[in-house]
Amino acid sequence: MITNYFKTAWRNAVRNSAQALINVFGLTLGMACVMLIALFIKHEYQYDRHFADADRIFRVNMNGKMGEEEFYAGYTPPPAGRTLMETFPEIESYTRLYRPGQKIVHTGEGGNRENRFNEHGILSVDSNFLQVLNYPLRAGDRNTCLADPHSVVLTDAMAKKYFGDANPIGRGLFIEGDEQPYTVTGVVDFPSTPSSLTFDFLIPISNAQNVRYFDWSWVWLNVATYVKFKPQAAIDAAAIKRLEAKFPAMMRQHAVSAFQRIGQPYDEFLKKGGKWDLSLQPLLDVHLYSADIISAVTDQGSIKTVYFFAVIALFILLLACVNFMNLSTAGASKRAKEIGVRKVIGSTRQQVARQFLAEAVILSTFACLMALTLVYCTLPYFNQISGKTIVFETLWTAGNWLYVALLVLMCSLLAGSYPAFYLSAFKPVAVLKGQKIPATSGSNGNIRSGLIVFQFTISIALAICTLVVYQQLKYTQLHDLGLNKENVLVISNSERLGNQQDSFKEELKRLSVVNNASITSSLPGRGGHGDFYVPLPSAGDEPAVKDITLNSYLTDADFIETMGISLIAGRNFADGYDDSRTVLINETAAKRMGYKQPVGKFINYPGGNAAESYQIVGVMKDFHTESLHVPIQPFALFHESSHTYEKSTSNIVVRMKPGDLSPVLQQTAHLWRSFSPDLPFEYSFLREELAMQYASDQRTAEIIGIFSVLSIVIACIGLLGLVIFATQLRTKEIGIRKVLGATEGSIVRLLSKDFMKLIGLSVLIASPIAWWTMNKWLEDFAYRIGMAWWMFALAGSMALIIALATVGFQAMRAATANPVDALRDE
Repeated sequence: MITNYFKTAWRNAVRNSAQALINVFGLTLGMACVMLIALFIKHEYQYDRHFADADRIFRVNMNGKMGEEEFYAGYTPPPAGRTLMETFPEIESYTRLYRPGQKIVHTGEGGNRENRFNEHGILSVDSNFLQVLNYPLRAGDRNTCLADPHSVVLTDAMAKKYFGDANPIGRGLFIEGDEQPYTVTGVVDFPSTPSSLTFDFLIPISNAQNVRYFDWSWVWLNVATYVKFKPQAAIDAAAIKRLEAKFPAMMRQHAVSAFQRIGQPYDEFLKKGGKWDLSLQPLLDVHLYSADIISAVTDQGSIKTVYFFAVIALFILLLACVNFMNLSTAGASKRAKEIGVRKVIGSTRQQVARQFLAEAVILSTFACLMALTLVYCTLPYFNQISGKTIVFETLWTAGNWLYVALLVLMCSLLAGSYPAFYLSAFKPVAVLKGQKIPATSGSNGNIRSGLIVFQFTISIALAICTLVVYQQLKYTQLHDLGLNKENVLVISNSERLGNQQDSFKEELKRLSVVNNASITSSLPGRGGHGDFYVPLPSAGDEPAVKDITLNSYLTDADFIETMGISLIAGRNFADGYDDSRTVLINETAAKRMGYKQPVGKFINYPGGNAAESYQIVGVMKDFHTESLHVPIQPFALFHESSHTYEKSTSNIVVRMKPGDLSPVLQQTAHLWRSFSPDLPFEYSFLREELAMQYASDQRTAEIIGIFSVLSIVIACIGLLGLVIFATQLRTKEIGIRKVLGATEGSIVRLLSKDFMKLIGLSVLIASPIAWWTMNKWLEDFAYRIGMAWWMFALAGSMALIIALATVGFQAMRAATANPVDALRDE
């Protein structure tokens, strides 16, 4: 019996090949979208799951509040891990990591310095790092490979980069900042499953001078700390909360001296509303649940993106299944006599229903095979857009093929159930007498219309979302940042020039293709140095706050002009002044301090030498130092001669003259080599660096855009099915109208107007849904667009035009058909 069902189903598919192909095409697109999104979601949930005892490992985070600024960071003070392990017996071990920044790495020494590269992926870690986070080792012993202060562990890719196919173990590498070579003691073979922590080199943290220097500090937040709980320790959410409740007492005991050392008594800091708390985050949550946590060492995604894509996958699958329903019912008139004959010779309704479900299974299975082929072909492109490294073989691992089979079954049931029970309900006597099919109007017609409204509501909502996302991204590119990002060349790590850095800058300024150049400790988009400062009172002009947190750069007198920043009060740093004890602040800082006239006032730096005080000599117009996701914060520029803090890196920004960039790059590179022939010349452009802040948003926009287009295509296929259904029912009516003199245009309008009403209704329903969704998404931007009416009108108009083209094509075919053939039809 089952074999007969499938034989008959295959024959019907061949007989009605056009309808079957359209069905398969819609299901193929729907299934392919679901598979791609499912692969993406699975990839996101796989982060860090390859680690042994991953459920017992937690990242230690800092929740701080200084003045009005509150933050969450994936960093801790250097002694936090040690103190936690010593204080709480539940903790078995801890490990720390620190990113020292770019370093030049080479294999030779002296004049034979081979394979010299600027490396960004260096991590300084505790010697037990590979024991707590057990990355697989291709060579070396994880228990001892980082024990020696001058040992280095490479990834497999770096081993091949520096040593080719030779065995790297025991070979030497020179890392900038240390004259003694590092011996390769291990090679990490990164697993196929992703990790939130990636690196190219591991070196002992005992060689990190900054970490050693600040080992006493509970306010220096540049070390990431992970703790591992003992096997018998309770690690459920309630137990972790109880443990975290004990952290404030520990902080009060250990952080007091550190705060006193920087001139900020801890109790007074807390009384003023300050916060300095540690918290624990499960390692398995780090990637997807760290949207508000600052970290430059972990790959952090977003659970909101995962949920959003999951909803899109569900809706696209439903769209594809709705298509199948509409197209199956559209062909009902062709199958009516077949069903009548089957029932007359003894088939039950259940048998007829099973027959149609069998057809759905065959078409769904074939669509699944086509979808797998489509996924295999498009996955590299999807990886390029999403920035992931998803492999197709994931579908066949760990029983995932069962989910593929479940997808086929689900599509078969969703797509085939309604047509099966709808078609099997035909009464054989009525059908064989040629009477009207019983389910072609009334409630069943309303169901089909409702399905079309559902399809286009989802498609139009996605189109509106896509339009809003692209408009917001366009806004980020066109928004006035308070500086001029165009034609700015950035030369990083210029501190390597040593005492020649100023001379190099002056030579740059002499080039005919350069307008100006400046040396700075950091740049917009790269973060700055944050610390406490105390606005000092003056006669008749008291500050509004007792202290303020300022992010800052150390710069020279050319920075403001080079970056195109405006001064609204006071003066810039200048060569004729001693600016070692002066400061420039932005408008936000001036407002926060509350001075009537900020220029000439002083701010005290409690953490400096002998309580340094700096005079405010100028107020800058606000400019963005971070992305538009973040509101402008109080900010300052200190002159490099102040040495108010140590800068670990230095950069030279070059204001180029507009025009061809090739001469600028050639002359700058030549000048660099003349100053330092052994150092690689690396550069970037400020515009590109600032654009990279929105790379994740850009990827999301592209993915939503693609699925939005596909959803409209799928919806139009469903609409085509409904048009075919309508024209089949009205074939004789159309013939009579044409015989009586109706024009082709009037016939097209007759067939199209009801469908256009459905699309219009879809626009009305989709608009508030899209508005609510995008309003939630835009809340992540401190500076954002307003959703204008034209965005909804444009998306709705595009849907109407596409739908009209789809309906009009079939309607025109019906309108131009020979009326004689139409009248002979019955």
